[in-house]
Formats: sequence, C-alpha cells, structure tokens
Amino acid sequence: MLRPRITPCLLVHKGGLVKTVGFSTPKYVGDPINAVKIFNEKEADELVVLDIDATVNGSEPDYDMIRNLANESRMPLCYGGGVKTAEQASRIVSLGVEKVAVSSAAVEDPSLISEVAAQIGRQSVVVVIDTHKKSFGRGYEVYTHNGTRGAKKEPITFAKEVAQLGAGEIIFNSIDNDGQMAGYDLSLAAKLRDSVDIPITILGGAGSLDHMAALFEACGIVGASAGSFFVFKGPYKAVLITYPSQQQKASLINV
Repeated sequence: MLRPRITPCLLVHKGGLVKTVGFSTPKYVGDPINAVKIFNEKEADELVVLDIDATVNGSEPDYDMIRNLANESRMPLCYGGGVKTAEQASRIVSLGVEKVAVSSAAVEDPSLISEVAAQIGRQSVVVVIDTHKKSFGRGYEVYTHNGTRGAKKEPITFAKEVAQLGAGEIIFNSIDNDGQMAGYDLSLAAKLRDSVDIPITILGGAGSLDHMAALFEACGIVGASAGSFFVFKGPYKAVLITYPSQQQKASLINV
C-alpha cells in the first residue's frame, strides 16, 4: 500500500553538508558520509542529495562522491546536481543510485526528461522544481541555478509538462520557505497534488512534525522532505541529526 514518505534532503557545497536560508548563505553542518551513516541507523525512508555547486559552476557530477554515498547508503538514494545528459544519469545509476534528479537542464530543455527516462527508466527520473513567489501576489515562477535565474515558467503548468514527458517523480521546492522552518506552502502543494498523477515530494519550510502532519492532511499521499528540521536542534540551531521514530512516523501517516 502506498504511504507518505519522509525524506531528508542533504545539500552538498564544496564537499561539505550545508543548510541554506532562501537558497543563500550556506552554513556548514557536517560531513555528508557521516550524515548518511546516521540516517541509515535511523532507518530513513529515502535520502535526497543535491550538489548545489555543480550546475552553477558548469561542472560534471562528482562521481567519486556519488559512489561513496551510494556505497554507504542502506536506503534508496536520489542524487541531483550537474546532470545535463542521459549518459550522465546512466553512469550515476550504475554507481548504485536509485533515482537521478534533474532541474536546471530540464527547465532549459524539457526533452532531456524523456531522454533520461528512456535511458534509466521513468521510475528513476526525478525533476526538481524550485519555485519563488512573484511580487505583489502575482503567482509563482520556476527558478534555476540555485534560485538565481527566473525561467519565466509557471510551476503547475511546468509540472504537468514534465509528467507528460516521462518524469517519475517531482520534488517541489519552495525558495521562499527554504530554511525558515515555519511550515510548507500547503496551498501550492495541494494544487500540485491535484494537477499531476505521479509521486510528488514537497520540500522547503518544515520545522516540526506538525508541519509534516499538516502536509499529509492537505495533500494525502505525498513525500515530505526537509533539511533544517533534520539537522538543527533547538532555538539556537545546534547541529544534531534527527529523524522521526517508527512510532512518530506511524502517527503522522494516520492523520
């Protein structure tokens, strides 16, 4: 039976694990491999790792890092960052990664989604859609390159397009809510859930289990992803990697 998933999202910057606020001011919080080991012990449903340098720097995915992460991970692993071709995606899967995320390159050339799906299978293709509110309440826009470039695309319309092109999953990431720990954008998440029939994961804003419960109540069976919530503890944001217990997860998914 399908059930909601709770997914830590790790951002890699200059080889280290970082957290951002509004896609800026990355704060170093530890070693990615060590984080994977801890999430193994805590039996996380799945893990998303995004290299936030690769696309901005125009570099290839860091295959050595990906191999090390995949070798260590005992949970399904999704990697994104710098993926521009189906061949790169295939190489990443060959290293032991279950899902490959594409973002900026797919926004610039949506046909990449179909090419990657043909190469590694639709179930392994994830499209990350970074969204930002427009000024004066005029809706939302898709952004690329770590939120620095507006793509002049409306998020829900683009989500429908990528689903038709062969995406197996969409990660919907709110730039405005990133790192705020004040809750998800439930309105936009619900609109996305009503618009596509493929799995979706909502990222950006989680600061408590109540926020995840509210997401499941609003959207039903979706993935709840978070970064800050899983690595920060308390009002002073001390670094402490956490993850809900099996009992806590059971209570969340029965809202």
